[in-house]
Amino acid sequence: MGDKARRIGVDERRARLAVRHHLAPGAKASGPVEVAASMAGLHGTDAASVYLAAAERMATAQRELIERALYEDRKLLRILGMRRTMFVVPVDLAAVIQAACSRKVAIQQRRVTLGFLQECGIGGPDHASWLREVEEAAVRALTELGEATAAELAVAEPRLAEQIRLARGKAYEGTQSVGSRVLLLLGAEGRVVRTRPRGSWISTQYRWSPVDTWVDGGIEELPTETARVELVRRWLTAFGPGTVADLKWWTGWTVREVRTALDKLGAVEVDLDGLAGVVLSEDLEPVEPSGEPWVALLPALDPTVMGWAGRDWYLGGHGPSLFDRNGNAGPTIWVDGRVVGGWAQRPDGEVVFRLFEDVGAEAAAAVEAAAARIEAWIGASRVTPRFRTPLERELSG
Repeated sequence: MGDKARRIGVDERRARLAVRHHLAPGAKASGPVEVAASMAGLHGTDAASVYLAAAERMATAQRELIERALYEDRKLLRILGMRRTMFVVPVDLAAVIQAACSRKVAIQQRRVTLGFLQECGIGGPDHASWLREVEEAAVRALTELGEATAAELAVAEPRLAEQIRLARGKAYEGTQSVGSRVLLLLGAEGRVVRTRPRGSWISTQYRWSPVDTWVDGGIEELPTETARVELVRRWLTAFGPGTVADLKWWTGWTVREVRTALDKLGAVEVDLDGLAGVVLSEDLEPVEPSGEPWVALLPALDPTVMGWAGRDWYLGGHGPSLFDRNGNAGPTIWVDGRVVGGWAQRPDGEVVFRLFEDVGAEAAAAVEAAAARIEAWIGASRVTPRFRTPLERELSG
């Protein structure tokens, strides 16, 4: 690292986070599309987390606004993107992620699927041609139906109902339908998209639609290298400064792919208290803490807590209680840019929390009030994270 590299310390990183992640009281977003765009996407593995992450950042936290953006205006899409993880993103960002990440996911998953078909003896000797034939049949059926669940689609195209046995001979052996694998591939290739769920806002049983039917004009096709540069720009805008390791983890790319995109972008090296960081060349102006205290209760897999691989500067030593063994974050409590505890919902609907640090009487009262607001916002629904963490399990009872 050169002697002239600008230093960006922890306080400044927290000040950036407060505003750019719409967590400080004076920095709330106008709606869910602005939130998803500002955060380079919302983690969509847990349906409830999409709503809770957006609502915490919106000036008017109405569930109807989120549903409208997803299912009526269709300005937000669910897409399988970075690290083969589900994200909810604006349509223009979906095109970027599709080219930068999903194409590679599709290639990898096609290879895996063909291996499953061969092992199970499905599709005859030419598994690749059979799979393509079934995919085209699925798209035709879905086009005729307009929208359909995987089960409904399998009625129209019976080959989708065939079962693949996974992890044969292992303790965790199980089955998966051909339809599930086909829809995963078609989604990763940008041909179909998850639409409205069968149940409520916390349901994950989605219907599917051809992307050209659901979105006027479909998703724009971009060159992979161009899309990678744009995705890195989006990440640095939301999460910068960060390290190459942060970007490698968040994107799921190789170090070489990350460095190539950074070079093309013209990113600048900075000093993160001894670590080599990167930031956009136009983002070097100092950012001072506003002095405006803030508290946030963020859901499981929230994009802020999952935004960096190096988390010590905001997580401290609380990771073992708030993450599962695979690195999935549970619900967290934030005070002025750092994680100070966690929260959960009990079966009776009560939202409870635990603070790991003495945050002072004023902040503790603000946490109490925030927990009450979330409890009222969730209402009669029950939110259980898909990936349970030690503290969340303990608190939820």
